[in-house]
Amino acid sequence: MKTLIISTFLAIVGIAAVPAQAGEIWRASGFEQPESALFDVANQRIIVSNIVGNPGNADGNGYLSVLSLDGKIVTQHWTDGMDAPKGMAISGGKLYVADITKVRVVDLASGKLVSSIDVPQAVFLNDVTADASGKVYVTDMLADTIYRIDGDRPELFVKDAVLASPNGIFADGNRLIVASWGKGINPDFSTAEPGGLLAVDLASKAVSPLPGAQKFADLDGVIAIGDSIYATAYMTGTLYRYHEGGAPEVIATFKPGSADIGTDGKSTIYVPLMNEGAVAALTLD
Repeated sequence: MKTLIISTFLAIVGIAAVPAQAGEIWRASGFEQPESALFDVANQRIIVSNIVGNPGNADGNGYLSVLSLDGKIVTQHWTDGMDAPKGMAISGGKLYVADITKVRVVDLASGKLVSSIDVPQAVFLNDVTADASGKVYVTDMLADTIYRIDGDRPELFVKDAVLASPNGIFADGNRLIVASWGKGINPDFSTAEPGGLLAVDLASKAVSPLPGAQKFADLDGVIAIGDSIYATAYMTGTLYRYHEGGAPEVIATFKPGSADIGTDGKSTIYVPLMNEGAVAALTLD
């Protein structure tokens, strides 16, 4: 009877409605404007992109670092020769990195920069993802566009004002999840209208706003773990969790500058803190 009473009480108060939290495991510092933190499952490490300067300047200062899973810098300058590297994705033993108007291709074993793919008409390439077939997708934040790269051939995948400055992108089964920054970007990167979460069907290329997750924040990075979607809001330093049909909930807050998140696909999220030169590892409750 006592167990029944407790169970009934928990059902009434709605224990599942208690906001989820993400606890910080460690924080690694020493980076230079870290924009993206990508989990490399094959090599059990984290790859970090360092912008080092203006995110839109082709100045040759950008590079990639390697971080261990316990938060130690393994190699500070793993890959040099970039401008302002941002989002990354792994496909076919290669690392693809968004770098303003190019996608850099890095050998995953050696860290050597092997080629650069010019993307025609690109303005500000931002994040990268790869689908199950190995095709690579990259957002162009300032052109409301997503490009697809098959091998070394870039092509326009979708261009639609509904994308509202697409920043983060994550391949999730038969769709792409997109985190939009918002419409009407000002010089300080604030917006006239905040962004939200969208889905792009890989087969039809149809763009669909995710219900309950529209116009709530200027979003940057995005990932999915199971049926949960996680996204960062750079301007406020907020990490959100969203279940389809619900409303985004805050699960962690940092100083402004939380950027393109990565995950081990299980229970850990890696958050680059661009303005603090750090990467934080969070465990999900």
